[in-house]
Amino acid sequence: MNRKTEHSSRARGKLKIGDDWNAITIIALSQTSPLKAIAELVENSIDAKARTVTITRGREHRRHFLSIRDDGEGVPRDNAGRPDFRYVATHVCDSVKRRLKADGTSGLQGEFGIGLLSFWTVGDELSITSTGDDRRAYQMVMRKGDPTYVVTPMRALFGDGGTEVRIAPLLDGIRGLSGEKIQWYLAAELRDRIRQTGVRINVVDRLARKQYAVEPRQYEGRLLHQLPALRTRIGDMYAELYLGEPSDSNRVALFRRGTRVIEDLALLDELAHPPWTLRCVQGHVDAPFVNLTPGTRSGLIHDTAYATLCEALQPLERKLVEVIEEQRRAEEEQASQEQLRTIQRAFREALLALPPRNMTGSTSTPGRSGRNSTARPWRVRLRSRTRSTESFSGRQSRNSARTGNGSSSSSPDRFSA
Repeated sequence: MNRKTEHSSRARGKLKIGDDWNAITIIALSQTSPLKAIAELVENSIDAKARTVTITRGREHRRHFLSIRDDGEGVPRDNAGRPDFRYVATHVCDSVKRRLKADGTSGLQGEFGIGLLSFWTVGDELSITSTGDDRRAYQMVMRKGDPTYVVTPMRALFGDGGTEVRIAPLLDGIRGLSGEKIQWYLAAELRDRIRQTGVRINVVDRLARKQYAVEPRQYEGRLLHQLPALRTRIGDMYAELYLGEPSDSNRVALFRRGTRVIEDLALLDELAHPPWTLRCVQGHVDAPFVNLTPGTRSGLIHDTAYATLCEALQPLERKLVEVIEEQRRAEEEQASQEQLRTIQRAFREALLALPPRNMTGSTSTPGRSGRNSTARPWRVRLRSRTRSTESFSGRQSRNSARTGNGSSSSSPDRFSA
């Protein structure tokens, strides 16, 4: 009886949103990075198989604007052959790309159906223009804080195919976002997607009167080969790493299907250890199976996929630590050799700077006449010997004269005696 009562007291149900517009507002404001919002709009163009994407920053009718124009397939058509803006506006969090992925379509990045809402962090109004099968252009307009949308046909010519997304006016804090900064961000954020698809992205900054081509970021250092394979039971990972000198600018990012998710692996608590914290390696690791937080697109859900990522990186971490230690020992040995060569060079220069010595061991010093002063004592001694010889000869001749005079007078007496 008690079991039946307990069973009947249980209540089951299904969760549902009480206030749809409040939920949409929370989702739209969850994206805190305007650059990330711009990157998501560019990725929509890449998903539409665009070959060229042009981002324009300018001012028109006293309003700052940002537009993204591509030559892709445009907005999917409805049964009447017109851009199906109604589906886009009424299926928030129900992306058609997710169903395309389930059907086997590859190369698509979006899956949450909330990318357009991120324009709230950039400007006040979003307009999307695309053509239908009748070559006419249609435009949908959405405004920040307004739950309604408007779709109207355009009288102006739009060209063949493609889509244009225009945000205006820009928020006060976004007006100083330069075209160069957008170019640098997209070069790192969409590095592998640009390389894989070959799309050309140009940034036209009318305010600065400059134009930039978004080129995939080039890493610096020595490309590391023969790294451990990153294979898991839920998918394979790809690593492109470069070894260089220790620097605070060295980062190893985490990518997901060619798009950067985490700028630095060391920011993750489970990976805040060497080699990621040594700042000797730069590059990225691409893990296509990780799950992202839908709002920001810059966070990871710490689920089984995340644990698999951390576990699969352990062999790579050990290998990188060994490589960094080998480089450190090689640099120390090279520094020791350079120091030894410096000391040897200093000794040679010191020996060459010493004055030369003659055969007698005395130091030779250049004289005023250009000759060595070591010859002077020899000449002095020669002169002194010459003088002594001359004086001795003079004394002998004088003595002989004296003797001659005395002997001439006394010798007869001596002989006679």
